[in-house]
Amino acid sequence: MKFFLSIFLLCLTQNFSAQQTDPESEKFLKMVEQSLNAFYADYANSTDYDSVMQALNYEANEIPSFSDEVYCMRMAKMDNISPFDFQCNEPSLASVKFFVEQRRNFARIVLGRSALYFDLFEETLDKYEMPLELKYLAVIESGLRPQVRSHAGAMGLWQFMYGTGKYFGLKENTYIDERMDPVLATDAACRYLKKLHGIYDDWYMALAAYNAGPGNVNKAIRRSGGKTTYWGIRSFLPRETQGYVPNFIGAAYLLTYHKEHNIIPAPAKIHHAQLDTICMKGGISMQKISDLIGWDVADIKTLNPIYKRNFIPETTPRQCISGPLEVIGILVSRENELYVVPVPVIDTNEILAEIEKNKVDDDEVGKIILVDPSKQGKVQTHVVTRGESLGSISRDYGVTVEDIRAWNALSSTKIFVGQKLKIGGKKKEYKAEPVVRHYRVRSGDNFSFIAKRHGLTTTQLKKLNPGINIDKLKVGQQIRVK
Repeated sequence: MKFFLSIFLLCLTQNFSAQQTDPESEKFLKMVEQSLNAFYADYANSTDYDSVMQALNYEANEIPSFSDEVYCMRMAKMDNISPFDFQCNEPSLASVKFFVEQRRNFARIVLGRSALYFDLFEETLDKYEMPLELKYLAVIESGLRPQVRSHAGAMGLWQFMYGTGKYFGLKENTYIDERMDPVLATDAACRYLKKLHGIYDDWYMALAAYNAGPGNVNKAIRRSGGKTTYWGIRSFLPRETQGYVPNFIGAAYLLTYHKEHNIIPAPAKIHHAQLDTICMKGGISMQKISDLIGWDVADIKTLNPIYKRNFIPETTPRQCISGPLEVIGILVSRENELYVVPVPVIDTNEILAEIEKNKVDDDEVGKIILVDPSKQGKVQTHVVTRGESLGSISRDYGVTVEDIRAWNALSSTKIFVGQKLKIGGKKKEYKAEPVVRHYRVRSGDNFSFIAKRHGLTTTQLKKLNPGINIDKLKVGQQIRVK
């Protein structure tokens, strides 16, 4: 449904693009967009909780209790409509009880987050003709938090290690980490799981290999005497992997029967169906987007976890960001404003105040004023007018720019309207003190990145920091950049 409605809106936009100045056309397009947004909002908020909860008639904080027979009956129903073997054995039953008793709040939070991710997971799993129940794997991997990092360095919803992510095409650089991108990481996880299933021809074996690596699964097969099912090799697997599949079963059960256990999802900030995407024309900071359209930087990062910093780099193909339909609609119409370099505004009041401060009469501006030689020597005074520079003034008087700077102790060539300049007399020494600037090292910085950020080569940065070990930068350390 979303696909056809999006195509419909796209066609309407193209048909009316040549008539954007026509108020009737704009009014019609606005009406269509509002209708589409309303449809997605209704879809996102549709739920059968009210009727189900009324039928169950639970108290607000009641924790229902069921017999093992009920648990096994429900797992049998799950087994009947799934290629997974949801058998009610001792490990899986123990995991189900643990989840329904000890992981209730976790389930509530995950169910709230699932509104943003489960449709995406199911769409991708369906594309690869894989069981939709695999969406629960991301629940036990990351709790549906795309920016979570494990103690071993695995990242994202599907917890890819760097090497595995790179093997499946997930890129990483200073600005982006595709392991944290929900769309790219989900596609990579599906390809990885499909490959593992092709090796073992068993989904639980594929899950075990996803967790422990194919090498550990192959060792367990040999140690078990050649058994090729998860339950047959389970005792020979690493301890974490022995609990991995039971945890998957426990999570799948609880998220399937959460209503029966009186677990109501936490409110979802946004549903996957309410998202739209724009691919940026150039590199831009999230703060600039926020300043332009009022989209909070924290919300931009939440919906676009691929970006390691608050900056969207310019790449080929373009980098894209996702956000609420109405927000992206505004950004599409105003994106060009992001790349406009602001023109300095001349404060005429400030200029007039400066002229008044120096007591310059209107009829004297631009004239050469003779100064009494008996008091200051042979000196002339020039009052700067609009459009003049030290270069043009020096040519008028037949002197050099350096002469004027020396006579007036100017540290730069900048002058302002109404400024009085001495021409002639004793030269004063001026010194332009070198500006020294430092940069404080942040997490993830390296010497090359710092140099590039400040328009330097690595060699130039090394010369500015002769005593710094460039291979062992510390967070908070100060690096000279000028």
